[in-house]
Amino acid sequence: MDIRVALTEAEIEACFPAFYELRPHLSQKDFVAQVQRQMKNHDYVLVYIATQDNVVAAAGYRVAEFLAWGRAFYVDDLITPATSRKLGYGGKLLDWLMEKAKELSCDQFHLDSGVHRHDAHRLYLSRKLQISSHHFSKELGESPSITITC
Repeated sequence: MDIRVALTEAEIEACFPAFYELRPHLSQKDFVAQVQRQMKNHDYVLVYIATQDNVVAAAGYRVAEFLAWGRAFYVDDLITPATSRKLGYGGKLLDWLMEKAKELSCDQFHLDSGVHRHDAHRLYLSRKLQISSHHFSKELGESPSITITC
């Protein structure tokens, strides 16, 4: 059970079914294009575990520098498909990611997780990750135009 880096379009496509459970708003075509764009422009790395040609866990990460955290390893995505959960794949991948962060001389390791993902939270807490902040967000779609008249 090796952890592989997805470099080719075929490898990225193979990760799509797992990611679709986490990111159902993406089509396979959009997923591949966005992963390739993030790889090129933001040093995003997609890694996965496959057994018998099925992706059983996948993650995407990047390393960035922040005033608040210094050099940080940020996990954008970490998913184990429902059919592969509770078999240790997610834990193995999370352990690998934390070791990779150390190998890359990162000061901190970060990930965000949806508030409803209780199984994932148990995994993170078992690895001594701390709930260290609230994450606030707002979608920035089109807003109504404001007209000011005098």
